Order: sequence, then C-alpha cells, then structure tokens
Amino acid sequence: MGMTMEAEREHLAASRAALARMLDLARHRVATGAQVAGDRYTAETLGRMLKSYAKELAEEPDGPLYFGRLRFADAPSAGDHSGQAYYIGRRHIADEAGEPMVIDWRAPVSRTFYRASARDPQGVQVRRRYGWRDGELTGFEDEHLWRGQDIASRIVTEEIERPRVGPMRDIVATIQPDQDDLVRADLDESVCVQGAPGTGKTAVGLHRAAYLLYTHRRRLKRDGVLVIGPNPAFLRYISAVLPALGEVDIAQRTLDQVIARRPVTGTDSEAAAAVKHDPRMAAVLSRALYARLGEPAGPLVVPEDSARWRISERALGRLVGEVWEESLPYGIARERLRARVVGLLQRQAEARGYAPGAAWIQRMGRSRPVRDFLDRVWPSVRPEDVVATLLRDPSTAADGILTPTEQEAILRRGGRRSAADLLLIDEVAGLINHPESYGHIIVDEAQDLSPMQCRALARRSTHGSLTVLGDLAQGTAPWAATSWAEQLTHLGKPKAQLVTLTAGFRVPGAVLALANRLLATLDVDVPPTQAMRTDGTVRVRQADDLRAATRQAVREALGHEGSIGVITDEPFTPPDDRVTALPARLAKGLEFDHVVLVEPAGLHPRLLYVALTRAVSRLDIVHRRPLPPAIQPTPLQN
Repeated sequence: MGMTMEAEREHLAASRAALARMLDLARHRVATGAQVAGDRYTAETLGRMLKSYAKELAEEPDGPLYFGRLRFADAPSAGDHSGQAYYIGRRHIADEAGEPMVIDWRAPVSRTFYRASARDPQGVQVRRRYGWRDGELTGFEDEHLWRGQDIASRIVTEEIERPRVGPMRDIVATIQPDQDDLVRADLDESVCVQGAPGTGKTAVGLHRAAYLLYTHRRRLKRDGVLVIGPNPAFLRYISAVLPALGEVDIAQRTLDQVIARRPVTGTDSEAAAAVKHDPRMAAVLSRALYARLGEPAGPLVVPEDSARWRISERALGRLVGEVWEESLPYGIARERLRARVVGLLQRQAEARGYAPGAAWIQRMGRSRPVRDFLDRVWPSVRPEDVVATLLRDPSTAADGILTPTEQEAILRRGGRRSAADLLLIDEVAGLINHPESYGHIIVDEAQDLSPMQCRALARRSTHGSLTVLGDLAQGTAPWAATSWAEQLTHLGKPKAQLVTLTAGFRVPGAVLALANRLLATLDVDVPPTQAMRTDGTVRVRQADDLRAATRQAVREALGHEGSIGVITDEPFTPPDDRVTALPARLAKGLEFDHVVLVEPAGLHPRLLYVALTRAVSRLDIVHRRPLPPAIQPTPLQN
C-alpha cells in the first residue's frame, strides 16, 4: 500500500478532527433546530433526530475509528473501485468537502473486507488490518491477496483472544465470512442460528440488527427493532455493543418486560408453570374468551324522536354469523359488528328519506340499545378478567384439553398473579387486538422459550422477521426446546433458514474438549464445537474446605488480566471489581476470562455444559463431591 506508520497516524489525526467537526455540527444543529423548523411538530421531530445522531457520533470518541483498509487493484476485476482505497470502520466519517475518510462497515463496499481471500480477491490488491491499544494505533499488517497471499492474522487472533473486562464488545473487526452471511441476510428473511459456545451467535444477532437499521433505516425507524434477552444481567452484558456500532435507539428487553401489564405478586408451583407454558393453553384461553359470546334475544329497536328503527332477531343473528366467519380479533370483531348494525339502521333511515350524516351514525353506534345488544352477544372484556375467571374455575374452558390433574395445578385459590399469568393475559390480549409489531426481532437463548413465550413473540412479528439465536445443548428451562423446527413453528416462522455455527473462536480448546464430552449426555442433536484456539487451561481441585479452595483459586486468578466469574450456588463475596459471583442458571450468555466453577456435581448436565463454557481462557473446577463421570479429569488436567 505504500503508506508508512507516520502517514497512517496523520490519517488517524485527520479522521479524528473530521469526526470532531461532525459532532460539533450535530450539536449546533440540535441547539438551533427549533429555530429553523417551521412548526412545533417538525421541530420536535428534527430535535429527536439530531440528538440521536449526536449521541451516535459521541460514542467512544477516542476509540479506534477504523480497523482495516482496502486497496483495490487498478484492473477490470475491481469494477467501479479500480485503483481506489477505503478505510473501513464502525461509522462513516467525512471531511469538510464531504469526501469519505472512513467507510461504515455496513456499506456494500465494506463487505469485500470480510469476503475477499487469496482464492477470490474480489479485486482487492492489499487488505490492511490495524492494531490498537487504548485508542492508539500500534501497528498494521498487510495481506497481498493479488499475490495469492493469505496470512494467519496476528491482529485478528489477538483481538479475538483479548482479555475482557466489562460489557461485551462488538466483533466488527473480526467478523468471519459465514458470520457475515448471517449479518447481511435480507430484512424479509428470518434466520435461526444454532450456535455452539464461543461461536459468536449473540454478536452476529446484534450486528445484524445494526446492519438492518443501516440498510433499511426509514422502514425500521418506523416499525422498530427489538432485542430480547433471557435476563437483565445478560442485557447489561450486551448493552454496549449496539451503541459502539452507531445504533442507540434499539429496544433491548426481556420478554417479561415486553409483556408486563400488571406487577407480579406471586409464584407458581412447577406443575402450574408447566401447564401455563404448554401450547394447549392457547386453545383453553381462546375457548374461555369466546365462551362469553351470546345470542340475540329479540329484535333491536332504537327510538329516535318520532322514528323507531328496528332490526329483526334473524337479521341480527345473520350479522353475528358473518362477523364470526371473518375470523377477526375479538375486539376488532366487536367494532365490526357495531358498524354492521349501524349500517342496517342507516339504510332504513335512507329508505325513509332521511340523510344521516356522520354525527347521526356516531350517535346510533353509541345508543343504549346498540350497546346493550353488543354487551349481550359480543361483550367488551379485559384480558385480566378472562384469565382470572379461567383460573378460578378451569373446567369450563379446559375440559377435553387439560387433564383433571392439570386443571387442579392451575386452579387459583388466591388473588396473587404469577409471571406465567402475565403470559396468559398477553395471549388473551393478542386474541382481542393486535399487539405492537416490530419490523425485526432478535431473540437470544431462544431454546429456553416455552411454546407460549414463542407465541408472544410471534404476535409481535406478524409482519416482520426474526433472528433466532440459541444452542439446544444449553437448554435449561423445564420446557427447553429439543428441535429448532418445532420451536420455529411456535415462533410463527416455520420456513426460517437454519444455520449451524460450530467454529469456537472464544472458548479455548482445553475447555471445549471437556465440554464436548458432555454432549452425549444431553439428549440433543448438535455437533461438537470445533476449537479455533489451542490454548487455555483446565485445573481440577478436590478440597474438603470448598470456601477456602474457592478463595485461593480467585486469588490466583487475580494474578492474570481479565474478568473472573465464580459460578456457585453458595454465598461468595467478590474481593475485587473484576470478580462476579453468580449461580449457574444466571451465567448463560455471559463469558469470563477466568471461571471458578464450584461443586459441579449438583448441576443438571445441560447447566453444567453452560457453566463450563463461560471460560474463555482458564477454568478452575473446585469440588468436594465426586465429579460427574463425563468430566472426570484426565492425567493432563491435574
């Protein structure tokens, strides 16, 4: 490429100056936007847009502005890019004349950075990768693709293996070709990613969200993008990724937060929770809702001054039947029936020479006789009331669907509301009216969603698409999926493309070798993870005093760089900010440079698999009871 380190640092300084100008301009526009806008609504809209843009630009102002550079050959194979060079970074940066100094990684030309190879250079002469430390450029390495030179990138390896403290980072500098295919899948395409530990499936999902917003900005700003995580700790862990990629307006929530209509005041027994999460509950709830429909009881008569408008019982029954056949949501059907009734009244009035206007039509629709008729044949209902009535007496709606034992399990003898009850309420609310729908939803740890939870997401993606992320081997919920085909059907996307990632970039070979031995005990059909790293250590310690052994393991771990996770069900007070103590059930999706796993004998095999694969450098297993047979140490691990 010919550019020296000095020239590269000059370009970096110029790029930072250009970014500072862009940020100053954005802030100035925020300050003056209200003055240049023509009306209050336009001013508010412009203000929100400019503030969002300013916030995007302000993210990590001292961080690496780019991670690569493409130099295209001066040849026909380079097409429109012949002889051109581009810096590739997290966001677009332009100079005062508007000329690009850094190209956004999501731009079409940037895809070549991830796809070009010595076998298929795609017109690229030289690909350069940059090394950074604390925001400063430390070096670069070149791949001369036109010479057929593919090198094992030291910079990529160091970035993947870099110790991690704090929230998850983006992988924009290290995206692999198979990951790139998923990231750039079209908006209308739903994708399911079966990803083994350390394969980057979560990062792929988040990068796809950023890519789709870049490519379909207007549509998704209107329809919205939603990221669903399994718990608040996981959401905190991934919270920094999208802002670092320039996206600050994507909702990141748990499913419980999405469906919350009322506070949770109680808990379910395991038996009750299992029934409430079962897909048969959808049929029970539908039956409970539509059991409230009635039949017309005589004609409808609406007096008005000297006139009396009348619809026969037979005509009313016909209207009810017509609306029922249209299979509309319950609440929309009620209003459709109201409109049909008023329509008949209007035709009678017109036949007698009246000219009813909008006010007359509205008055008829609100008249007492019409309201009484609707309340009898298609009453207005609250989802909470439908669920409460069902749980007080399940037999009416559940006979023939749930067994007597299952009905007894969900019978509510008090007024407390459980988290699963909110799921039932959401199901009924979805039967009454369409919920808010999103243009795209990314759902992580999807293997742990129950069928009823899947339905809640499907309702919010009726006209949108999904990115489904998970690992069947890490399913730990009582209703964990064992088949993606079945899970995708519950999610309303049975034709979604299923892609399996097996290359483990983060979890080292020593840890994966141990975890892969567990797969045969998990009763799921997933391939073993192929470690891309040959490093890592596993140490197994048996000790009578678990607390003392755990403290010792943590002290030793603090001698290394990076984060430390102590996975234990016993109380443990972290001695340092780098140490996090948590039970195995909350560790899913997280990763630590060093993991101290305490007493694995009591863990279910799938939960043990999760716990083992949280380590991305070193793993200590501290135990007093005998280890599960699948992870009995070999001589090399002692």
